[in-house]
Formats: sequence, C-alpha cells, structure tokens
Amino acid sequence: MFPRRSGILLHVTSLPGGDGIGDFGESAHEFIEFLAGSGQKLWQVLPLNPTGYGDSPYQCFSAFAGNPLFINLGALREAGLLSAADLASAPNFPDEDVAYDRVIPFKQELLRRAARAFFANRTEAGRSAFDAFCQESGEWLEDYALFMACKKIHNDVAWVHWDAGIRQRDPSVLKKWQNESSSELEYHRFAQFQFFQQWEKVRDRCRRHGIRLMGDIPIYVAHDSADVWAHPGLFRLDERGQPTAIAGVPPDYFTATGQLWGNPLYRWDVSASSGHRWWIDRCRACLGMFDLVRLDHFRGFEACPVWPRRLPRSVAPPFSQSKA
Repeated sequence: MFPRRSGILLHVTSLPGGDGIGDFGESAHEFIEFLAGSGQKLWQVLPLNPTGYGDSPYQCFSAFAGNPLFINLGALREAGLLSAADLASAPNFPDEDVAYDRVIPFKQELLRRAARAFFANRTEAGRSAFDAFCQESGEWLEDYALFMACKKIHNDVAWVHWDAGIRQRDPSVLKKWQNESSSELEYHRFAQFQFFQQWEKVRDRCRRHGIRLMGDIPIYVAHDSADVWAHPGLFRLDERGQPTAIAGVPPDYFTATGQLWGNPLYRWDVSASSGHRWWIDRCRACLGMFDLVRLDHFRGFEACPVWPRRLPRSVAPPFSQSKA
C-alpha cells in the first residue's frame, strides 16, 4: 500500500521569490520539476494555514483556511487584478529570511487592491467560480472571515478581549457584525478563493510529474483562532474563554525545563458526543488538499483514551483511506 519512496521536506515559505516570502508561483513549479528530475516522489510541507503568534505554522488563526501570504501576486497581475506598478512597489526584502513585519503589510495591501478589482470587474465565470467556492467552503469560511474581520476592528487583540457580545457569539450580535463588516468579509473570502485556486494548480503540476504532496495536521490549534472562538465547547476554557489547561511537554533530554505551548486542551468527551465531527471535518479538509497527511503528534492521538473503537459508518471514510 505504501511503496518505498523518497522526497524532500521544504515549506512554501522557503521557496525563492521576489515578494519577500515563498509562494505558489513560478518557484513552486520549478521545485516540482526539480523533484521529478531528481527521481523524488514526495514533497512534504508544514501546515499551510494563516499564521498568528510568532508567524509559526503551528500557531494559526484557522485549521482550515490557507495562508494568504502564499498567494502569488504575479498571477493576480496576469489576471488583470494588479498592475505592474503595484508589484514594483515592493520593499527591498532580504534574500535569506522572511521579514514578516514588511511582508505582511505589503502583501495584504496588494491583496486588498486585487479584491476590489475582482469584485468591481469580475466576469460571469469568475463570479460563478467564486460563489461555488464560498458555498463549498462555507462551513469554515464564514467563521474564519468574521473572526479575521473582528480581529481587525479590535486592533488584532486575541478574541477573549473582544466586546462581550461578539466574544460570546450572541446570535444577534453576530448578525450585526456580519452586516457591518460585509466588505471585510468579502476580502477574506476572496483571499481564500485565490489561495485554493493557486494551490490546485500546484497540485495539478505535482500529479502530472508523479509527485505526491504530504501535509501536516498538528494535534493542537492556537487559542487565538477561529476554531476555538467558533467551537469553544470543544476546548477546556473558563467562562471568559481563557484556557483552564494548556498543552506542553515535561522536562526531558531535549529541554531540562520542559515546554509550555499555550494551546488549549480538548474536551474529548464533548468531541465524542458529536462523533468527533470537528475532527472529521478537519481531517477531510486536509485530505482534500494533500495526498498524504502527517499527524503531529501521532503518539498523542494514539494514547487518547476517548476515541471510539469504531466510528459511525457515516464518518468513517476519511480515517479508512490510506492517506491518513
């Protein structure tokens, strides 16, 4: 089922590029050609989700959304959504590392310009593709878009410090914020639409060259994330949303003082009561992006005492595939 093969772990951020960070543009496709030419069969990446605290791919604002920083701006120019002058405004980025303090505002500004152009001039085909994406991804996309819009209005502070109504997801307050943030929500939907369109082209290039993509599912999610904000009952939180227990590791040979990661622990009993629906959705979304998936940390999953011995037939397929 798993023939012996070799490959390379290279995160997208490390690809060479002219906009301060690796992306899904020409360098990604050239790397695929390199893998095929050197007889490799796997390209492994770290999580591709939008990074939060410390710009770490293991502390993300969503376990489902893609990182807009990976969107290739040249492709948006070719689509008529940006101009050559827009791209020429790039700061002088370093070649050896990612200067996130400069990359983030630069790319966000140009993505917002591209979004305005898209919604002002989109064709019937563009409208149809965008609407189909939003409908297919709505289960996570709407929570993510509203979460990011609320963070912007609250000056990017963690959701536990937001106004009580939106922090606690009062239905009437949610509706109010959705109405008042409609343009910001559209921007985040657009960015996700572009991310997954460009990623699919990378995947198609890999298929044509016999390269399998390996993704990564971290066992924990960031506390300041759309996942915890939208599903607080799945996590060990107090009445204000602060974690009552967080992840880490005890002292060992690697670090004498241990590690404190800050991710809230799960309420596995609550997850089990829904047939682990959120986990099923998360795994299914990841398997929709990759050919193989690494579970980090698999030992933690295996040791968890509350996983059912047999999942209901309606939710079993993602775990029964050889990709998991």
